[in-house]
Amino acid sequence: MIIAIAGSQLGENVRILKAEVTKTAYQGVLIAVATIIIATLLVSYFSVGELSLNGIVSAQKNNIALWFLDCTPFIFGFWGQYSSTMLAYKAGAMVFDQTQELRNEANNLEKQTHHISTHDSLTDLPNRTLFYDRVERAIVTADDQNQLLSILLMEVENFKDIYNTLGRNSSDLVLKQVSARLKKVSRERDVIAKIDSNVFGFLLVDIANLSIAERLAQTIQQAMEPPFIINHSKVTVHPVMGIAHFPDHGDDVDTLIQRASVALHTAQHSSIGYCIYEPSFDKLNPKRLTLMSEFREAIERDELELYYQAKVSIQTGELLGAEALVRWNHPVYGLTSPDYFIPMIVEYTRIIKHVTLWAFQRAFRNCADWHKQGIDIKVSVNLSTKELHDPELPDLIAGVAASTGIKPEWIMLEISEGSVMKEPEITLEIVERLHRMGYQFSIDDFGTEFTSLAYLKKMPLTELKIDKSFVMNILNSENDSTIVKAIINLAHNLGLQVTAIGVENQEIMAKLKEYDCDMAQGYFLHKPFSATEFIQWMNSSKWKAGRSANKN
Repeated sequence: MIIAIAGSQLGENVRILKAEVTKTAYQGVLIAVATIIIATLLVSYFSVGELSLNGIVSAQKNNIALWFLDCTPFIFGFWGQYSSTMLAYKAGAMVFDQTQELRNEANNLEKQTHHISTHDSLTDLPNRTLFYDRVERAIVTADDQNQLLSILLMEVENFKDIYNTLGRNSSDLVLKQVSARLKKVSRERDVIAKIDSNVFGFLLVDIANLSIAERLAQTIQQAMEPPFIINHSKVTVHPVMGIAHFPDHGDDVDTLIQRASVALHTAQHSSIGYCIYEPSFDKLNPKRLTLMSEFREAIERDELELYYQAKVSIQTGELLGAEALVRWNHPVYGLTSPDYFIPMIVEYTRIIKHVTLWAFQRAFRNCADWHKQGIDIKVSVNLSTKELHDPELPDLIAGVAASTGIKPEWIMLEISEGSVMKEPEITLEIVERLHRMGYQFSIDDFGTEFTSLAYLKKMPLTELKIDKSFVMNILNSENDSTIVKAIINLAHNLGLQVTAIGVENQEIMAKLKEYDCDMAQGYFLHKPFSATEFIQWMNSSKWKAGRSANKN
């Protein structure tokens, strides 16, 4: 089709150019004819002394020079036609060549764009998206042809230490050298990908037996033993690996990679540095595996619900906000806490995006409805580590906000300490984008993990939430009491508000007021309620929400 269009365009170009050159040739013929007439008249005049028909005929009959001159119009006409045709075809060929060159450049640019979107920019290995696609295709082929395949995930266990010691540029060089060694030990038909900051994935296809994946793990360990030379320094890499097999451990890409991830985390506590997935690795295994397979359909069946728990000012008693909490109302197991299914199921699969979208839509819609009713509270929504590394997150939130009519200042986005320190540069970039859109941020469960204060002070935070493991024991543990006071003082010195989670009774509430804590959240106020129950609680509770000017 493209060639036909190009040929048609070339023919049109030739026709136009030929017409222009022919026009010039005709002008030359006219000039030649005019020259012959003038020359004939002059010869006639000088020969017989007057201009007459006999003199003109005599001049043409007897003057040899005029005979040659009479030929010039024919020469001009012939040469003009020949030249016009040749020039037109040459010009058309040039246009065709240039068009083809532009088309080739466009195709190359399209290929480069596709390559960038499906490959890791640092190592040039396939990225997570392409890896999942390759695994899905391989599963279909293996299922049709009754073949075996394996998934191997390798994590550089000490990458965080390397990053903190050497910095970003040098740690990137380590990953590039790691990828180079991995390419050398893999089979040509296998797929290697970089699926996370320090996690590489292997797809082993058409394997004769399942022991090949284990032998590859041993080969990788040997390949990683020699130190890496980075800026004249020796750097040692500690690989840990998890393996899952098709079809023994799963028949779809999400299940296989999730179970390879479980094996990977188990391998971190193994003396041999790698593990093959076993059902015993899963906590509450039968229930958990059932939930994992059913969770993909839970959103479509409308089994997820959003519950809310209030955040109250300790000093004034005013209801200031509420945290949105996802619950799964399973038809068999009943109401299931996110502490069970979020870390164990969603964090290892691509379903997290669907859950995120659902949670934002529901929370933002409830928040907008409450503000229309004049209830002026801020709704807190949790973000997982994977979400904070997704460059599409700000656009997703912006779309949901536009469709529900909320204002960014009505929303508090809660992030964990761990998500701050894992890929801190990427996290900071996403957080900054959302902050510029008007959203505020809270560090959830503060104190449970080591957070670099250097990164903490860079974050545009509004709030710190003290983990309930410290709050619940402040009456009985001097250490926990000291930690809580220190966190409150640190937060206030940074200009942040402090919310204490796990407030179970009036005595803890009074002690937090003594420590000058800002807000409380816990069962002393109420257990988490559905949106309808939360409205009923607000209307009957002593903790009253502020009233905004938006009330209809």
